Amino acid sequence: MTGGRPHPFRKVLIANRGEIAVRIIRTLRELGIGSVAVYSEADAAAPHVRLADEAVLLGPGPVGKSYLDRERLFWAARETGAEAIHPGYGFFSENAGFARECAENGLVWIGPPPEAIEQMGIKTEARKLMEEAGVPVVPGTITPLGSAGEALHTARSIGFPVAFKTSGGGGGKGFHVAYGEHDAIASFEQSRIEGERFFANGDVYIEKYLEDPRHVEVQVLADTHGNVVHLFERDCTVQRRHQKLIEESPAPTVDAHTRAKICEIAVEAARAVGYTSAGTVEGLLVGDRFYFLEMNTRLQVEHPVTELVTGIDLVREQLLVAMGEKLAFRQEDVVLRGHAIECRINAEAAHKGFMPWPGLITAYREPAGPGVRVDSGVELGFKVPSFYDSLLAKVAVWDTSRERATARMLRALSEFELEGPASLVPFHRAFLASRQWADAETGRDLLLDADWLAATEPPAVEPPAAAPPAPAPTAPPTPDGG
Repeated sequence: MTGGRPHPFRKVLIANRGEIAVRIIRTLRELGIGSVAVYSEADAAAPHVRLADEAVLLGPGPVGKSYLDRERLFWAARETGAEAIHPGYGFFSENAGFARECAENGLVWIGPPPEAIEQMGIKTEARKLMEEAGVPVVPGTITPLGSAGEALHTARSIGFPVAFKTSGGGGGKGFHVAYGEHDAIASFEQSRIEGERFFANGDVYIEKYLEDPRHVEVQVLADTHGNVVHLFERDCTVQRRHQKLIEESPAPTVDAHTRAKICEIAVEAARAVGYTSAGTVEGLLVGDRFYFLEMNTRLQVEHPVTELVTGIDLVREQLLVAMGEKLAFRQEDVVLRGHAIECRINAEAAHKGFMPWPGLITAYREPAGPGVRVDSGVELGFKVPSFYDSLLAKVAVWDTSRERATARMLRALSEFELEGPASLVPFHRAFLASRQWADAETGRDLLLDADWLAATEPPAVEPPAAAPPAPAPTAPPTPDGG
């Protein structure tokens, strides 16, 4: 290790799996830091297990017996001599309690302070904090609703449609829209039930539901010395069930004035909670008005598009910040260049309503060529488990304009060969070729059109014909292969 790094890590444990584990392992290797992978029995043959310097079995496939088993994770860190834990995203990445337990076990948490996670993780608290900091929020409540009757009364005062959200939720769970009094109480109760089931938190708040906004988020990065910068914005509007499908940077409908305004809002939001490490301030954009939605106190799935347009390695910066280093650049050094697009390749059948469709990968070839990046957690012969998120890989491309980046992505998707599980490759090819994408519309009409989705069904793959037997060699091969 060189430079003035105060506390260099010798070894880091990655408390995650799949493509994000592979992504982190690669940056650790570039920094000369040892990597420890963890895995379940279902992931024994996964690429991240093979690529890491060491790998530790946690337990059976279900997450509660493997990736969410705190004691096994800390045991794995002790056994391997890891000094820090990188949570990736999902699992423990936004769990303040786990972050504190890392410190109690003598481990550095590669992420923001637990206090910041807590403040931004409970959405009612985050809304209150942002209002106090002068950050615009969607009209709604900043305290949990006390009853179904209060929910109905508040919905009437805000005006339909309204969205009920569980305070500790995410990923679309606990999110229900009421379009009138007839479904308000049912939507409230469903959000409460899902909050208790998935997040052990039945608190529900209410917001005005904006029917066709753009989902725009700003990447921020902060060190432990008081420096906070933004890395511009991403547009993540194309979603199904409130989960993202396509992301791009810069946002196609954001002008320079709006960009400056929302990026300033994001920096102020990060400062308001004493944030450090990488984080994302998410919001809804209606015209040029930006409303704070939530802050994701972790690395985002879509971070590659920001890396492509800024040239900044976010995982490396997370590691350096956790080591106590200052950011090596100032805000004026961060320059937005060109346009980047990312498509999430999930094991899902879009033509069947985005139904999960895992299975054995029988053919696999990733696209390549100029301006193409693939972050993948699978390979030929890997059996995609049904226990986890359906994300297999991400294809990200860069070019000098949105139009050229779109053409490059379509070329890359045409090269992507993936058989066995269903995948979203056919969906992405159809969507990026649509008029809605070309016109930078939200595309919600297509995502709600069952007939359009059905047309993305890939053609049936015929089994290969049996190959004729190879002729017997007439002479032994030469030492160089003949």
